[in-house]
Amino acid sequence: MASEKLTISGLAGRYAVALFDLAKEANALDDVAKDLATLEALLNESAELSNLTQSPIFSREQQGKAMAAVAEKAGLGKLVQNFVAVVANNRRLDQLKNIIKEFSRQLAHHKGEVNASVVTAHKLSDEQLDALKAKLKSMVGSDVNVETEVDESLLGGMVVNIGSRMIDSSLKTKLANLEESMKEVG
Repeated sequence: MASEKLTISGLAGRYAVALFDLAKEANALDDVAKDLATLEALLNESAELSNLTQSPIFSREQQGKAMAAVAEKAGLGKLVQNFVAVVANNRRLDQLKNIIKEFSRQLAHHKGEVNASVVTAHKLSDEQLDALKAKLKSMVGSDVNVETEVDESLLGGMVVNIGSRMIDSSLKTKLANLEESMKEVG
């Protein structure tokens, strides 16, 4: 599974590939990844900044100046500052979070890592998370980056998405399957 080909599509994917290529050429993949993580945290923490990137009310110039100030104040590297300026100039700031996500996906693929999304009914302890990572690593044969999410409606168990596979061992799904089979019987 770790050898699955990474497919990039859409606007965010094209921007992410361009940034990835520039960062790779400048031998700055890890620095750019760190800067993008900082930028993503800022976007998630600030409703005003998120609104600035999403709202068509702001002009291209307003968005560009504001994002340049934010990038400089946050201490982002020149490559990311220039990239954000291009994205702002092209009126694509609404895609910034998607671009960051696609860049991270491409970087993980480049490093031979696999990303997994795990949804559980309750927050996993550190021991449970380590055990899950070890199990997933044994399944795919390479390191696995695990993103966790809690969905109490699952009742118990978990849903794991890794690569193109989905493993649903949630109690909610098991109960739904049981209900469906009971309908067939009676």
